[in-house]
Amino acid sequence: MAYWLCQLLGWGFNAFSQSYSGIGNGLPATPLKIALEVASLNALALLYTNFLRGYMKRHGWHTLGIARLLPRVLAAALLFGLPTALIMRSMSIAWLWIGGKPEVQHAVAELGGDVAEWLVTADPMVLGTMNWTAVIVLWTILYFSITSLRDRRLGELRQSQLARALKVAELRLLKSQLNPHFLFNCLNSVRALIADDPAGAQRAVTQLARTLRYTLTAGQDEVVSLDRELEIVADYLELESLRLGERLKIERTIASEAHSAHIPVMLLQTVVENAIKHGIAELPQGGVLRISADMREQALTIEVENPRPAAPGTSPSPGVGLRNAVERLRLLFGAAAALDLDLSRPDFALARIRIPQAG
Repeated sequence: MAYWLCQLLGWGFNAFSQSYSGIGNGLPATPLKIALEVASLNALALLYTNFLRGYMKRHGWHTLGIARLLPRVLAAALLFGLPTALIMRSMSIAWLWIGGKPEVQHAVAELGGDVAEWLVTADPMVLGTMNWTAVIVLWTILYFSITSLRDRRLGELRQSQLARALKVAELRLLKSQLNPHFLFNCLNSVRALIADDPAGAQRAVTQLARTLRYTLTAGQDEVVSLDRELEIVADYLELESLRLGERLKIERTIASEAHSAHIPVMLLQTVVENAIKHGIAELPQGGVLRISADMREQALTIEVENPRPAAPGTSPSPGVGLRNAVERLRLLFGAAAALDLDLSRPDFALARIRIPQAG
């Protein structure tokens, strides 16, 4: 709405000023004819700039540097200025910018010099091309200035929302995901190992410490590499193996190019913990947790699959952790990122994550 309001006001003012100038210069036409001709050209300019706006957005002109953007802007302006001046040549407003009266041309000539002489003798098509090209260049400068200011403000708002979401995520992780029940089970498993397997108990304490440290410091970072997230997931799964034993089997398929991809901190940990807590841990026979990751079309794709208790006729909703993960994905990577939980099969759950990566 704001865009169209600016378009109508801007081109309307340009049409009014040009009509006033044409009538004041005594062009060989009635004021109504001058106004209609000027209005038609400005309407054409409005349609063209709207088309140009869509073209620039589709081709990412806002991401280009000045050296690459400037020739594109000039070419786009000439693409409008030249045919518009050709149309003007047959109109009564053809001499609008140097005046239609002989005394006006004489006044320009009195300025002296080669430039003044050229202005008097130049074809109105040349002058019209120069004028309309300059107008489109000015429109483009205004458009990029306004959109840059808007994007900066939206970026600041997004950063503010992200900071709040990360704080909420940290608190929820501390309160619900790494809950006392989990700690109690881990510590009991470690205690049971002390007599039978002291080395295993020592390793388990180290893994528990790394898991706690990673969780407590998660709010300091927004994203980490998938490789780093996989390390903490491995520690978490080994701790869960102490409790679940042979009931927990793990299969990993991680493409080599996916290891350096970026992922929101604690995202995969949240998804894996959800798969254990609501899936494998609820099954007497346990099951296989499958984790896969690869790169597809400049995006990291992760899938986490696990068996779950069959629940015919029900469709469990995502928990707090997954809902929070979806919101963090949106804030960090935009609408192209996604986390979907597929519960279409009654005895299996499949979490799919898609995270676009910078080229």
